Amino acid sequence: MKYLFYPGCSLHSTSGAYLDSLRAIEEKLAVEFEEVGDWNCCGANEYLSLHRIPSYALVARNLALAEQQVNGTRTLVAACSACYLNLAKTEKYMRTDRALDARINDALAAGGMHYTPGSVQVRHILDLIYNDLGVCKLKKLVSRPLEGLKVAAYYGCMVIRPDPDKRLRDPENPTALEELIQATGAEAIDFPLRTHCCSGHMPQIDAQVSFELIRNLVAAAVKCGADLLVTTCPLCQLNIDAYQDQVNKEYGMDYQMPILFFTQLLGLAFGLDARDLGIGKEIVSAAPALAKIGVKAEPVTPELRKRPPKAEGLPMPAMPKAFGDDL
Repeated sequence: MKYLFYPGCSLHSTSGAYLDSLRAIEEKLAVEFEEVGDWNCCGANEYLSLHRIPSYALVARNLALAEQQVNGTRTLVAACSACYLNLAKTEKYMRTDRALDARINDALAAGGMHYTPGSVQVRHILDLIYNDLGVCKLKKLVSRPLEGLKVAAYYGCMVIRPDPDKRLRDPENPTALEELIQATGAEAIDFPLRTHCCSGHMPQIDAQVSFELIRNLVAAAVKCGADLLVTTCPLCQLNIDAYQDQVNKEYGMDYQMPILFFTQLLGLAFGLDARDLGIGKEIVSAAPALAKIGVKAEPVTPELRKRPPKAEGLPMPAMPKAFGDDL
């Protein structure tokens, strides 16, 4: 089965391990993720609240590219929670708001592009694996059960809440990630903060607020007896992993809670090598936790992936002279 795939910026940079693991399990899952050609940044979170039409047009350009690339599939899959949220929102708003659709397509027309609302169905990789492939199929693929590993499922605050089709059932009490963890043979512990915010981009805005939110997550995981957390979101993984040392210094703690992507956990259960799954690239090493189940994980120096620049460059938008409805 083939799906269109939007990687977003993080999977080609700080979250390369997510892409490593996703590519590594493709064959096992009997799926193919075809990357959308010439994709651009989704704008992350803040841009949408600042400049409405330019930001939606930025996201819609990716939808237009996906529409051009549709070939036997119209499903566009995103792994990053922020990317998924932006793509899903833009697609929905263009389908339900004719005025917005017209203005966004007017902006796209300046670059010779157009998006027909409804042409592409946006889905998150967690939804796809859980609903299309299913827990039963995943269990059949397990060759190395992760028995003895206690795992906290961490969804974060974005991937489950723009869920208009209720694919993940209950945004306040989801179970999809826990069911996938159990399919690997690991124990999915009861983690009450699984849908709480990791602080997003707050480390660059107010470090104290961010550190408090991260501390709450790690402390809860430790209290619940987790060996590690698994997540679906690059930013969640980055925040909890990269700032854990600073949180320890701020609060006089000694937390060492590794955080991996759920696709890495699946790959381990499928018998794949830890290095091929990007395990070892994390800052807080997962090696001690994985040693409990006989899996060896060596540190790996992350290699940032850079796409070659377009020879003609990218068109640079000009801000309107007067601020009004165009923003």
